[in-house]
Amino acid sequence: MSQIMFNIPKEENMGSGHVACPGCGATLSMRYALKALGLDTMIVIPACCWSIIDGPTPSSVNKVPVFHTAFETAASTASGIKAGLKAQGKDDVTVLAWAGDGGTFDIGFQALSGAAERNEDIIYISYDNEAYMNTGIQRSSATPYGAWTTTTPAKHPKDRPKKNLVEALAAHHIPYIATASVAYPDDFIAKVKKAKSIKGMKFIHVLSPCPPGWKSAPENSIKLSRLAVESKIFPLFEIENGWRYRITHEPKDVPVKEYLRLQGRFAHLTDKDINQIQKEVDLNWKRLKMKVKLSEEDEKLLAEIANE
Repeated sequence: MSQIMFNIPKEENMGSGHVACPGCGATLSMRYALKALGLDTMIVIPACCWSIIDGPTPSSVNKVPVFHTAFETAASTASGIKAGLKAQGKDDVTVLAWAGDGGTFDIGFQALSGAAERNEDIIYISYDNEAYMNTGIQRSSATPYGAWTTTTPAKHPKDRPKKNLVEALAAHHIPYIATASVAYPDDFIAKVKKAKSIKGMKFIHVLSPCPPGWKSAPENSIKLSRLAVESKIFPLFEIENGWRYRITHEPKDVPVKEYLRLQGRFAHLTDKDINQIQKEVDLNWKRLKMKVKLSEEDEKLLAEIANE
């Protein structure tokens, strides 16, 4: 069997002693992000799984300053910290807002949208485990269609599609947006480094497997992350300035049922339900490919205008 080699930085900016569940995708995501950002970083964490994972006060597994804040204020607090650093002439410190899907897609969306509209010079990473996991696995607007949660039980699963937050932020025309996965660390780390090099607002959406909430085996978290990408449920791409789309990994077209069958939260789905999800995934992939094509055509048009 061939071995996959990754070019992951050796530096560890996250220590041992975190209190995450086994197989937690959010913990590995933070480890990769800090490898990319380095020690000249300050993290803002609102109420979420990571406010627990980090350790009991005054402890912290992260080797950089961490500011815990209210559920809805990750983006606004990060913006304020960045402004304070700038006032002190400290332009070399990266401010990272780090929040789950509840604090990003729902409760924190107002602050996030405001920061994006103002083009605040921060990085916002949302580790998306697709529900309010820290408070009991309740439905969020990031919960996918058909999923079980404690507020959308198997007899009444979520009947609405997942909010497309990436497109909502693209409408703000911020400099950089990307999706990332712990199953593709080189892609993940490269995107965080790229975000660090860009002035203005940056947003990275990370799919974060949660074994308790997804009813999946802890040892399958990386496999699930990979299947989400390869099935096109969670494609890897980036958007610059709201219109320039680029796919960073070409998926292998794995059937969505391979991803769904490893998660108990989808155990109640019928073949008809799975076929419907497959059709929606295929349609979304076609839309993404069209946006990439339009981006390429826009590039040519802009080049022609510049040469006139």
